[in-house]
Amino acid sequence: MKDTGRDFLVYDEKTGVYREDPEQAVRDDVEKHYWLHVGRTILKDWRLYVMLIPMLLVFLFWRYFPMYELLGSFKVSDDTKAVSEQMYSGFSYFKSLLVGGYQFTTMSETFWRALRNTFLLSFYGLCFGFPMPIILALFFNEIRSNISRSILQVASYLPKFMSTVVMTTLVVMLVKQGALTTSEGILSQALASIGLISKETAKSGLLNDPGFFRAIYQISGVWEGAGYGSIVFFAAIIAISPTSYEAAQIDGANKWAQMRYVVLPSMLSTIVIMLITRIGSLLSIGYEKVLLLYKQSTYVTADVVSTFSYRMGLEGGGAGSKGIASAAEMINNVVGMLLVIGANTISRKASNTSLY
Repeated sequence: MKDTGRDFLVYDEKTGVYREDPEQAVRDDVEKHYWLHVGRTILKDWRLYVMLIPMLLVFLFWRYFPMYELLGSFKVSDDTKAVSEQMYSGFSYFKSLLVGGYQFTTMSETFWRALRNTFLLSFYGLCFGFPMPIILALFFNEIRSNISRSILQVASYLPKFMSTVVMTTLVVMLVKQGALTTSEGILSQALASIGLISKETAKSGLLNDPGFFRAIYQISGVWEGAGYGSIVFFAAIIAISPTSYEAAQIDGANKWAQMRYVVLPSMLSTIVIMLITRIGSLLSIGYEKVLLLYKQSTYVTADVVSTFSYRMGLEGGGAGSKGIASAAEMINNVVGMLLVIGANTISRKASNTSLY
């Protein structure tokens, strides 16, 4: 039997006739009944697809429908008209933010300050906040008592389940004098007593000093998210085969050597994937926490793109303020998308591990 190259037909030397290649016949049958197989699969697992409906609705109403409002970045803001009916303004809002111009002559400086603060807060969070869940997961793995480990894990998870308002209120009570406290916070008193800050700074409140905002933001962020973030890394650790530890012990590896040559390499792919997703949100700082902690006196280090857009879009800043707010968020999101693509490309070329 020889292949003649005629439309996937093969020549049978015994019978002297051409017939279709059996493998091609199987492929044709699969392609012909593809949607039938898909329908049967959906009917078989219909309960799982029903459970997907709430998630799809969330993405539809809170992710895809709001994209329509991005047209406001290119339209003259007019509250009396729908976005589709507003006049086209081109890239004037983007020009105002990046280089100045239009009716917002001083907007560029404020936007660049907010963009710089957004990047610095996220970068510090990446440097100090990303390694902490990994370190915490490694410590949990070394605790031999299941009861003790469970108690410590639950205690570290709890701050994540507090609302942002409660968490920021606790921070305020610790570091500054306010409506809920009659004197400077306990943390401020402790820092002043050992000479790290002055008495005047402690009395006025650390949150009123621009120089302390980033440190307070990062420390509270680590306290809030380190325990919850360790879940993924701890799961990667417990998935390591015990035979790997046994082989390392036979070779004479102590605990530190096992951690270096067994644990960390085994969870490297998880670390890379989580790092890529973290870089993707590098410029996506939520405005809630910053909004609850910052003051006008700390705008120089605390104002980020989200709070800048909030003030422009909701509090108002003249004609075109909503267009400016929409354009600022679009710039922020585009830069974040480029960071994800760049980080994923570098990771794929360097370690053959990537998000997509």
